[in-house]
Amino acid sequence: MIIVLKPRTKQQEIDHVVNLIKSKGLDTHIVEGSEMTIIGCIGDTTRIDSKLFEVNPFVDKVMHVQEPYKLANRAFHPEESIVDVSGVKVGGGSLAMIAGPCSVESTEQVLEIALAAKASGANLLRGGAFKPRTSPYSFQGLGLEGLDILCEVKKETGLPIVTELMSPEHLELFNEKVDLIQIGARNMQNFDLLKQLGQLDRPILLKRGLNATYEEWIMSAEYIMASGNENVILCERGIRTFENYTRNTLDLQSIPVLRKLTHLPVIVDPSHAGGKWWLVDAMSRAAIAAGADGLMVEVHNNPECALCDGAQSLKPEKYDELFRDVAQIAKVLGKTVS
Repeated sequence: MIIVLKPRTKQQEIDHVVNLIKSKGLDTHIVEGSEMTIIGCIGDTTRIDSKLFEVNPFVDKVMHVQEPYKLANRAFHPEESIVDVSGVKVGGGSLAMIAGPCSVESTEQVLEIALAAKASGANLLRGGAFKPRTSPYSFQGLGLEGLDILCEVKKETGLPIVTELMSPEHLELFNEKVDLIQIGARNMQNFDLLKQLGQLDRPILLKRGLNATYEEWIMSAEYIMASGNENVILCERGIRTFENYTRNTLDLQSIPVLRKLTHLPVIVDPSHAGGKWWLVDAMSRAAIAAGADGLMVEVHNNPECALCDGAQSLKPEKYDELFRDVAQIAKVLGKTVS
């Protein structure tokens, strides 16, 4: 249930409504906009008569929310959320341009790629320290050594780092060292992990599961937000369909759908979606045109010899071309890279 207060309602009057809501055993989530204040009622509202609030002279209207997600719901928060990743704004017209190798292989490798990506305009550095792989015999990443390499490259370049968290045992370490903590498709519904992420003060990049519906994906974000961390960015990375020519099928319509249903920033990972480097440019341009708040693109200085996902990685010069194309589309839509 959402309670919309009348314009210019004073703080004393807001507090009165909040106290009334809490007296009924509900929690509240307050959004103060430039013109109005909205109070979200969180909890079981089915047994509460909305007329109790409608008779209040400060209340403009009361609306019932049908969707099971509340904090992520745009009805609760009409204005777009902007997530701050160590100074890089994501959402509200500011694009996250995340680039880097699928997997951290060496300091020299990551540094060379990071410098080239930054020169093109990238504002965040991605790199897998821990790599979840379908086969147990595939390269699994350098682990903590890889994380140290990312931190070292961050000092050299100033680029905030994005990397995937696999295990709760590394929560404190990631909270200390990682600027944007990525939760991969395989962990999207690891609810115990999601609840623990809600206790952190770092923003979270939540990738869509391989077969997840929009509601399931948003509900996973809700787990994080309900536990205390509302700085969540959603990432569309392709879903599994009957088509096997590409690695996954990029669901471009998820962008306008999520922007309608939620207030959270939505970015796209075109590299994992197609699995082929020559698809990345077209899907990146389409994603920005569809309203995405950023891209996460895999870039490698020597894809032919990459230890992980070389086939979907762009060489630095190709990423430079891609960035220029995307920047032109973003400009038409009134978006910029912060």
